[in-house]
Amino acid sequence: MWTLKFIKRSLLRCLLYPVFSRYVSMPGRSFKGTLSELTPDEKVVEAKLRFHVDSLAVGIGVRHAASSDSLRRAAKYILVQFIRRGYAVSMESFEFDGVTQQIVVAEITGLRHPEEIIVIGAHYDTVLGSAGADDNASGIAALLEIAAMLKDRPLDRTVRFVAFPNEEYHGEDWRNMGSYHHAKRSFDRGDKIVGMISLEMLGYFSNTPDSQLYPFPFNLFYPDRGNFIGFVGNNKSRAWVREVIGNFRELARFPSEGVAPPERFEDIARSDHWAFWQFDCPALMVTDTSNFRFPHLHKMDDTPDKLDFAAMSRITIGMAKVIERLARTRRVWSRRAGKFVS
Repeated sequence: MWTLKFIKRSLLRCLLYPVFSRYVSMPGRSFKGTLSELTPDEKVVEAKLRFHVDSLAVGIGVRHAASSDSLRRAAKYILVQFIRRGYAVSMESFEFDGVTQQIVVAEITGLRHPEEIIVIGAHYDTVLGSAGADDNASGIAALLEIAAMLKDRPLDRTVRFVAFPNEEYHGEDWRNMGSYHHAKRSFDRGDKIVGMISLEMLGYFSNTPDSQLYPFPFNLFYPDRGNFIGFVGNNKSRAWVREVIGNFRELARFPSEGVAPPERFEDIARSDHWAFWQFDCPALMVTDTSNFRFPHLHKMDDTPDKLDFAAMSRITIGMAKVIERLARTRRVWSRRAGKFVS
């Protein structure tokens, strides 16, 4: 039986949807139904993701400028993993708070349009006092395994994989983030970035009712169970968000939701994709929605046992397929239109 609360919520949703539909309407449909057992290939990826998260969150632990040795160890771990996958790796350095910060970069050069670049990034640092399994060893793990899956694929566009430091601790100035330094250098070089995808917390999911929170009015338009992966951008990146989530919904069997509102909704900016917005590059984050779902955010008990590695495997494989398609599409990227055009 309908409750008064349900009726009020439904009426409010109907009233506001014409205003917010531009921001919340996405192509395709989110996967519904029971997830099947992992395939053998998915189980292999699951094990690799678990190994990376354990190595970063347990083997290294807190990765923060106050413990500069741990930052160096994390950067070295990522560098070695890229090299083992056959990549030539470059390092970009900058100084912050008396510590040399290292940005780790690996690329697949496009065969037909190498000047067009798709950036896939994740930050490897943590807040002080957190093991950072979900935030953001999960994103780095996916970054490494997506790079492994795509290494020998013939891609038309260049795909650049970047591991950023200093997302968490930046002196209250986001321009101190590693992603900002990289985005600015890319802009100064004249790089033609088609779009950027930030992998930001990919491991925590719940089927419990009311496990998913949102700021008003977005709570009116999305499910109340935290069992989906989110695709989040700003309104200027709306075409990019729709392109990415539309492909994910076609290629992956996992629940997904998307949003692309104006930047005055500040929560949409809380990752490395923000840096690329500053240079008018379309960018989004793929996320389990952080503090709107994950109760262990920025705590020492953000540990691997909290994560759903089976879900992470499905998402990682799905994103590898999405990125491969984006890098192989025959459509032309239009900077003016902010999307691929025929």
